[in-house]
Amino acid sequence: MGMFYYKTEQFLPIPIEKAWDFFSSAKNLAVITPPALNFNILTAVDGKEIAEGMLIDYTLKPLFGVPVKWKTQISKVNKPLMFTDRQLKGPYKTWEYTHTFIQKDNGVLMTDELKYKLPFGFIGKIMHSLIVRKKIKDIFNYRRQILHKLFVNHEYNN
Repeated sequence: MGMFYYKTEQFLPIPIEKAWDFFSSAKNLAVITPPALNFNILTAVDGKEIAEGMLIDYTLKPLFGVPVKWKTQISKVNKPLMFTDRQLKGPYKTWEYTHTFIQKDNGVLMTDELKYKLPFGFIGKIMHSLIVRKKIKDIFNYRRQILHKLFVNHEYNN
């Protein structure tokens, strides 16, 4: 009861290895997150390859400028095809996010699947329809635009 789902796909004209390197690096999360969320990684992740069980701590301001601590765990890794992270501590009751990469037509079809549940029962559902659903959609739309700039317009040099 009360579980929500969000799914989006985007084609990027890059090799699957490049997609994996970019998306599996926690530091790049800040690059593709709207600045208004004040996303800040607390864990030293530079140069570390993601692995099952890896923990990452963040702070961000998801609503009304209130800072929130968030801890996620990489719960599943199948390099370079997919990985899943899930919230251990944070604003959601459940947050499970699966990133999938499929090599296709000289590029990668990237799928993001999000399964989440809000706290506070009925009030959480109202918050979802009034605010949260749109906020999540806006974050993914921002992400889509940034990824287009980086990989389709070739502004990402790595």
